Amino acid sequence: MFGCEGVCLSLGGRRILEDVALAVSPGEILGLVGPNGAGKTSLFEVLTGRYEAQSGTVTLEGEDITETSFPQRARMGLARTFQSPVVPAALTVGETFRAARKAYRPYLSAHDAEWAARLAHLTVSWDRPAGTLDTFDRRKLLLACLIMRRPKVLLMDEPASGLINTEIDELDLIIRRLVDEYEIAMILIEHRLELLSAIADRVVVLDLGEVIAKGAPEEVFQDPRVHAAYFEGTVDA
Repeated sequence: MFGCEGVCLSLGGRRILEDVALAVSPGEILGLVGPNGAGKTSLFEVLTGRYEAQSGTVTLEGEDITETSFPQRARMGLARTFQSPVVPAALTVGETFRAARKAYRPYLSAHDAEWAARLAHLTVSWDRPAGTLDTFDRRKLLLACLIMRRPKVLLMDEPASGLINTEIDELDLIIRRLVDEYEIAMILIEHRLELLSAIADRVVVLDLGEVIAKGAPEEVFQDPRVHAAYFEGTVDA
């Protein structure tokens, strides 16, 4: 089980998160949704240890990791993707994998990278410069670098951004396999509600830093408060 309780975050004197709580279990997909500026990415920063919240706790498998650093959380099995799939343009795909394999001990083998590439459906040449990959293959490369460490928890920030429908369908298959076969606990930020409706077990909706709804997607997406939050809109934060 991974999650947080009572998380409050202020940045530059502005309240970003207010008493946020959520939890996700192994083999479960939790969707995190809300309009722009709701605090979704900021919550990811707190969960991964990149931001220090003013109050609240973050726990992993019953252990309080609130004071644990970002690198330490990664070693404990917490992985995260970002909205923009930035890859090391100066390296080839193979060199990128090697850097990921040697990032920290225990070092991994080339076989681990090959297994992860297959799992992520990455079929490009390993001699190809990573900077020449299209958006979806960049996302696959970054995902493969994470999953070869066999994370317990995977936080994905808008993984469908910039993808066409056929690519989103393939992403759906990749995510389902990661969760179902390898029992990864996943939290997924996504604006495409149709994707979350198809794959999320539960969703949590944030608006202006507060949880306004949670539960099964088919119920939450019919909630008048959720519709109001999306259609009224807010500014980015």
